[in-house]
Parts: sequence; structure tokens; C-alpha cells
Amino acid sequence: MQRNFSRAMARNKPTDKRIEQEEPTWYACYTKSRAEKAVYQRLMQSEVECYLPLRRTRRKWSDRMKWVDEPLFKSYIFVRIIPSEYADVVKIKGIYKFVTFESKAVPIPESQINAIRLLLGQDAILEVTTERIPQGQAIEVQAGPLIGLQGELVQYRGNRKVLVRIGEIGQGLLVTIDPGLLMRVRKPGSGE
Repeated sequence: MQRNFSRAMARNKPTDKRIEQEEPTWYACYTKSRAEKAVYQRLMQSEVECYLPLRRTRRKWSDRMKWVDEPLFKSYIFVRIIPSEYADVVKIKGIYKFVTFESKAVPIPESQINAIRLLLGQDAILEVTTERIPQGQAIEVQAGPLIGLQGELVQYRGNRKVLVRIGEIGQGLLVTIDPGLLMRVRKPGSGE
């Protein structure tokens, strides 16, 4: 894949407006079941910027307990590419397709990728959910290790939790945070 060459050319040709506007964007791809780590390795070998969120969990085998890193979102991997690289990415063994809406790949906001990285980097206790949770109050963490994290304060199974929606893949991350560290914020475009 001539990824680095095409990006270098785009940087050196300021007269071509179309190329200038091709900024890499995050997208989610469906992977073959239980092949996320192998797909990650293939993407890295192809020099495609990618992100596979992993969480450390303890698994029990018949004869022992073992710590393993498993994908946070089963059968998903995130790639950061420009549109001309779609076809190259889909050709990689183990990738089925991009997450799409109306036949177009749906971009994942950088803020959601950063939120996932922040939560995993702080070893927060996370729950991944695919349940449809009613909209909550928009909040931002004001102190502590998760400072700057934005989400919604929701009621989930009788507890107040912060929800970070990854709506493009129909999932969300739930985390328990001390309410004293939270501040209500206005939702963009709302009069709240």
C-alpha cells in the first residue's frame, strides 16, 4: 500500500484543493469473529493507522486462571484513513466491511476514540452495553484521572453511571464516577 507516499504527495501539493481536504478520519470496521488481534497485526503491517481497544480480564480455563487482553468491542476495529484507502483496507484478510449508513462509511468522531483511550488508560471499571439507554444529562469530568471526559449521566440498573455512547457501532461504555467530580454541560445545539 502506498499510504505514506500518497500522504507525502498531498502535503507537497497545496494547489490541489481536493487532495488538501483529504484529512484522515476514524472509521469502524467489522472483523471476522475472534480475529480482531490478527486483523490489527495485518493493518499494522500494511501501515494503516488503527486502534484495537483491549481490556485485561481474568479468564478461567479448566486447569487454571489466566489474565488475557481481549477486545473491548467484539468484532470491531477502528482505522484512521482517507477515502482513497477504503478499498485497500477492505482487502485485508479478516475485515468484512466498514460500518455504514446509507452505503457510506460512517466516520467516528476523534473525541470518542480519545474517550475510549482515556478510560482504558486509567484502568476504569467499564461495562460495554448494547442496550438502548434513554438520553441522560450531558456532563464533563472536572477533576481526577478522567478529567475532560464527556458523556451522559444516566440511570443504569439502579445506579447512576456515566455513559459514553459509541453510537456509530450501537454500543456504549458505562463507568462509575464520583458525582462530585462531574459538571453539567450544554449539549451542542441545544438550549439546555
